[in-house]
Amino acid sequence: MITGKNYIGNKLSASGTVSHRTFNPKLNTENDCDFYEATLEEVDEAVSLADQAFKEYRNISGVKRAKFLNAIADEILALDDELIKMYCTESGLPEGRAIGERGRTIFQLRSFAELVFDDAWRENIIDTENINREPAPKPDIRKTNIPLGPVVVFAASNFPLAYSTAGGDTASALASGCPVIVKSHSMHAGTGELVASAIIKAAQKTGMPNGVFSNIAGSGRVVGSALVKHPKVKAVGFTGSITGGRALFNLAASREEPIPVFAEMGSINPVIITPAAIAKRANEIAGIYAGSITMGTGQFCTSPGLILTIDSPETRNFIKDLGQKTTAIDPQCMLHPNIKKDFIKNRASVSEQSGVEVVAAIQEKVEPNYAPTQISAVSGADFLTNPKMHQEVFGPFSLVVKSKDEAELVEIINNLEGQLTGTILAEKSDYSKLDNIINALQNRVGRIIFNGVPTGVEVCSAMLHGGPYPASTDSRFTAVGIHAIKRWVRPFSYQSWPNDLLPDQLKNENPLGILRVIDGKHTDKKI
Repeated sequence: MITGKNYIGNKLSASGTVSHRTFNPKLNTENDCDFYEATLEEVDEAVSLADQAFKEYRNISGVKRAKFLNAIADEILALDDELIKMYCTESGLPEGRAIGERGRTIFQLRSFAELVFDDAWRENIIDTENINREPAPKPDIRKTNIPLGPVVVFAASNFPLAYSTAGGDTASALASGCPVIVKSHSMHAGTGELVASAIIKAAQKTGMPNGVFSNIAGSGRVVGSALVKHPKVKAVGFTGSITGGRALFNLAASREEPIPVFAEMGSINPVIITPAAIAKRANEIAGIYAGSITMGTGQFCTSPGLILTIDSPETRNFIKDLGQKTTAIDPQCMLHPNIKKDFIKNRASVSEQSGVEVVAAIQEKVEPNYAPTQISAVSGADFLTNPKMHQEVFGPFSLVVKSKDEAELVEIINNLEGQLTGTILAEKSDYSKLDNIINALQNRVGRIIFNGVPTGVEVCSAMLHGGPYPASTDSRFTAVGIHAIKRWVRPFSYQSWPNDLLPDQLKNENPLGILRVIDGKHTDKKI
């Protein structure tokens, strides 16, 4: 049952008078429930509870944290159709997408549960003492990873489940031993409250401390700013716009004690298509990329917003075909009227730049919150001199750049901002000529796809979902996969420590039976 209240730890609370409603973009109407925005006092209470919970939660065993994460997954599944219906009502996304995203959310939770079941994930390193070393004895030093403290997670607009209340940021932070305060997204507050209720039930069933999780609402900047500035908050996870992410990053950096902000903020995901690929399979590529550009109404962080080619008659024919195939796909509903409004504004901003040609666009009138797809094209020279064309257009839009030659294409890549992904579509005959393109892309992206599409982010340990700024604020970390846990911990060393006082993962007898690095060698042996 939706209450419209905040979860301050295990307690439902609505002390404030400011409220908002979510919106059904398909029906173009407000939904019924009022969601009460947290007061500053409620924000302080949630963070203070998290700080108290951290003192206990940080020392709870991996086995018990794994049980908690699996219980969250079970409770989310128990919400059944109520969750799916709420998701669709607030997002305009189809039921199949809701079910698929719920499955991904469950998989993420269970993956982190499996990871932390023992403490091998902490990257435990032991250098034993050598009292006979010359010219000075070597002390015993042992290193592990420990959790940072309370983490604030900002839910994402485009993934109401997998990147939101119990999404990857929350799952990885809870797995690490950090309590979480979620800033619920105003566009899907009902979905967020249902998932929050599942997390609270799981926490109570598994004996987690009150305050290990809170879920609070706030449609403006007041609540988010208060959370980031709170002295007891130790890290922030964010998925959203460059403007929003950078504002939080600046707030966190200006604190008396600066804290890390792990933000994923924007990407146009360049796709490079070689002349040989166009000559051999232009029709196939156009069809595949028409689907990728329009998938999810272009509201994926890895949507291909920029296609880089080398100009030729064949390339121009390909661009025309891409435009026809893309605009032939029926328009789809966007997440919210505000997102539709920004899509139209940003698309116009790019399209109105000097030299940009609108290749194809849906001209007929569409439903109020549906997106009219568009493909535009521009020369490499014009693109290089106008950074306004580099902006992300969140929706079904892609800009094709026609470079005069490979040197100009590489120059374009070198002048791009940081991106989540880059893609190369090439033939085997191209392999010996791709070095310059590959090297340029490696400096600009976090992941390179070969002969595929960037849409679709596999949740696995080898995945890197991040990239140079502004794709993310720290390109060393991923927001997807089990290594996302590394964002919420810091290395800590014990020197000359009594064995009985060491954590189990560092004790001589290795009671957990885990692999460790001892004097430079991976082993599960005792010392």
